[in-house]
Amino acid sequence: MACGFRRSIASQLSRVLDLPPENLIKSISAVPISRKEEVADFQLSVDSLLENNNDHSRPDIQIQAMRLAEKLKCDTVVSEISTGQGTVNFKINRELLTKTVLQQVIEDGSKYGLKSELFSGLPQKRIVVEFSSPNVAKKFHVGHLRSTIIGNFIANLKEALGHQVTRINYLGDWGMQFGLLGTGFQLFGYEEKLQSSPLQHLFEVYVQVNKEAADDKNVAQSAHEFFQRLELGDMQALALWQKFRDLSIEEYMRIYKRLGVHFDEYSGESFYREKSQEVLKLLDSKGLLQKTLKGTAVVDLSGNGDPSSICTVMRSDGTSLYATRDLAAAIDRMEKYNFDKMIYVTDKGQKKHFQQVFQMLQIMGYDWAERCQHVPFGVVQGMKTRRGDVTFLEDVLNEIRLRMLQNMASIKTTKELENPQETAEQVGLAALIIQDFRGFLLSDYQFSWDRVFQSRGDTGVFLQYTHARLHSLEETFGCGYLNDFNTACLQEPQSVSILQHLLRFDEVLYRSSQDLQPRHIVSYLLTLSHLAAVAHRTLHIRNSPPEVAGARLHLFRAVRSVLANGMKLLGITPLHLTSRRQLMSQQSPIDTSECFSPKGKCLNSLKLFQNILLKEN
Repeated sequence: MACGFRRSIASQLSRVLDLPPENLIKSISAVPISRKEEVADFQLSVDSLLENNNDHSRPDIQIQAMRLAEKLKCDTVVSEISTGQGTVNFKINRELLTKTVLQQVIEDGSKYGLKSELFSGLPQKRIVVEFSSPNVAKKFHVGHLRSTIIGNFIANLKEALGHQVTRINYLGDWGMQFGLLGTGFQLFGYEEKLQSSPLQHLFEVYVQVNKEAADDKNVAQSAHEFFQRLELGDMQALALWQKFRDLSIEEYMRIYKRLGVHFDEYSGESFYREKSQEVLKLLDSKGLLQKTLKGTAVVDLSGNGDPSSICTVMRSDGTSLYATRDLAAAIDRMEKYNFDKMIYVTDKGQKKHFQQVFQMLQIMGYDWAERCQHVPFGVVQGMKTRRGDVTFLEDVLNEIRLRMLQNMASIKTTKELENPQETAEQVGLAALIIQDFRGFLLSDYQFSWDRVFQSRGDTGVFLQYTHARLHSLEETFGCGYLNDFNTACLQEPQSVSILQHLLRFDEVLYRSSQDLQPRHIVSYLLTLSHLAAVAHRTLHIRNSPPEVAGARLHLFRAVRSVLANGMKLLGITPLHLTSRRQLMSQQSPIDTSECFSPKGKCLNSLKLFQNILLKEN
């Protein structure tokens, strides 16, 4: 795609270079917009054409670019051809660019950028994404937030590309901690507290029994025996465990609803307590299982006794471990889904664990282990509420909503919103997600509430208010202007910059699909929002001739559409500000130019919010 321009350029190049167009398409890229000067729309890197050429005496790249440019001709699509540093640059006919891009955005809707030739020939795959995976009977720890939002992004992106995606929440619902919890509940638990506040009560019980077990060997022994009863299928022990599990999932689903996240399957380690025994037998039959002096069973992945390559797969009492259950789960999922790719989204601390699991699958004879991929991420540091350290995700979500509501309360018109709490939460979640996704996933980062909610700069708050502002323009003017438009009315530099940026959306999606990093999309959307802010300062709709107003409304509508598409991929629900006053008002459209600096940065998001509600002239 890039609206077919890339393919048109590739066709002309193929005739000159005697290469198939398909071999050239990915070498032709949209040129990033520049604030200093007008740039070409596409460029071909000559070096990329020669990268497979082993002739180190090849002519200077710049000379090659100039020679190639001389052989090319302008046509109805390309209006100008020039050269840069090792590139051949192509400028698209301006009226054709305007008409084609805007029509394509509106016609493709949520699929804009996804029908690109960059994705042509992409086979539709069965993809399993395992993410979030909190520990049952414990409150949803904030450490699981990154896994949840990153996994949701990856699943969203894969689905958008047409793959068949299965979202799995693999709960930590088995292991020795349930021996402790079972014993702890028998000693310190209260049924009424369990029913009224299950995860909070279980957390308190777990903390207390851990302290007791550290001081009293009898408590530790009771916990060990309780877990053995679970492994052996004791009905009473299993009934208590099942109650903990059901109550936990009920609480988690409530939090996932707030996050806008869903799963196709709630699985868990408990599903594989029996199948893990089959895994042990298979490892033993292949001569891979070794018994230690302590009675545990291990697999030596190095083959020479390297301690760093030893993976323990069974305790001395015969009970299973995390790695054993992961092996059983992977085998079961292949049988159930026959996946082409399975992606695990966890923190980078589990990198070695997954390397060992994938390696064990390989030596067990499962060639499909190479289809398994671990997407690691760094640690969030410094996430605190005003009351102190935060450990639970719900505390963070509540803090987000509270802070946004307090900010909004300072504006008298906020009470006109139909649902201020929901609005506050959606803006807050956008702020949280954008801060998380701006950098490399593998990097640790220092969390800052001030940075999350700052009204200056590149934030989720800025994205939400930009979308709300553009949506308000559409609501104000209705669809009367959207029947047709005159491309000649959109030739200002601000319009052209937006159109050039819209051209790049498919490349951004392609890049994220390759490395599974959301930062590419985040950077793109923030730049798009800044371009829209700059354009709005000069490209007024109010008091403009109908033909001009209609063309500009088309442009802003296209920006909002692409902005919404990108936000949804990131897991953000685009904000549509609707107040009772808006529903009744037919006043003139808002002018939000005063809310932005010349660089397009939002000076006061709350002031912008107020203007949207009031529809100030």
